Amino acid sequence: QVQLVESGGGLVQAGGSLRLSCVASGRPFNGYAMGWFRQGPGKEREFVAAITWSGGSTYYADSVKGRFTISKDNAKNMVYLQMNSLKPEDSAAYYCAGRLSYTRLVLTSDGQYDYWGQGTQVTVSS
Repeated sequence: QVQLVESGGGLVQAGGSLRLSCVASGRPFNGYAMGWFRQGPGKEREFVAAITWSGGSTYYADSVKGRFTISKDNAKNMVYLQMNSLKPEDSAAYYCAGRLSYTRLVLTSDGQYDYWGQGTQVTVSS
């Protein structure tokens, strides 16, 4: 089992920045592909960003491309989501997800992930 715990959410004004962190414990982290998803009130969970186990490839939803950056530090068992130029429509609960995957594939569907954190809330005021 892998346990994922997110942090870094909060309230920020539009145009501001936040960095979300997700720490993994329970198993060696190196082989895990990771992703970030979000779910706003009354909305379905949606893909935000993903990174391969090595960190060599990343992929972003069109809505966040150019504003968000996902990164992974295998030595620290951490994955990050740097969010810049935040908009009110970015407000949501953000979840990190992981799957053991020693491939070059970037996993963009929530059904592809085995492990999930409890979420951290991001609220962007206008």
